[in-house]
Amino acid sequence: MKKIGRLERPDNFGSVRMFDNPVLERLSRTHISIPISMFGILSAISFYYALDTTIPLSKGLVILFAGYIFFTFVEYMMHKYFFHMEPDTPMKDKLQYSVHGVHHDYPKDKDRLAMPPFVSAAYAAIAYLIFKLIMGDFAYYFLPGFLIGYASYLGVHYIVHAYNPPKNFLKILWVNHAIHHYKNPDVAFGVSTPLWDIILGTMPKKE
Repeated sequence: MKKIGRLERPDNFGSVRMFDNPVLERLSRTHISIPISMFGILSAISFYYALDTTIPLSKGLVILFAGYIFFTFVEYMMHKYFFHMEPDTPMKDKLQYSVHGVHHDYPKDKDRLAMPPFVSAAYAAIAYLIFKLIMGDFAYYFLPGFLIGYASYLGVHYIVHAYNPPKNFLKILWVNHAIHHYKNPDVAFGVSTPLWDIILGTMPKKE
């Protein structure tokens, strides 16, 4: 199995101290409810402003759904090409490990199943500025869809690590992510949906 972290095999019961500074160490951890709540609030605020534009609600909801689908694509591409970048320099190695490698080493460390709130807030702010620049008032509908996608990703990522899989069609999310962590990290990059793995050919092969 290709190594993404630094341990020989994942530690399902442990954690690791990433920073000597206690403040930085605390900031590197978060309860999953904090970023999810934050994205929910920001989505509601953006949607409120969207309703004050001249864009018809029917068209706005289509744009909102497009924002959600766009996030699932960003989720896939970030996971595949950024989180799993080839750490061919010391700087890349430190960045890759801090952002994602530590999660592969300690996959059930619940305090590190989401980016710290200040990083998530920065992502949301940057996304808003880019969307607003590109699409004007349509961004007020597009951003909630994007953030709902982000929140759903965080929620799914948390529950697939924290709970046993259900006995229904959602089980595929647990199975795919387990394969990604414990068998083949070069497949199943989609966490909230297998959509882009299916389209781009990175679904785990059936044995």
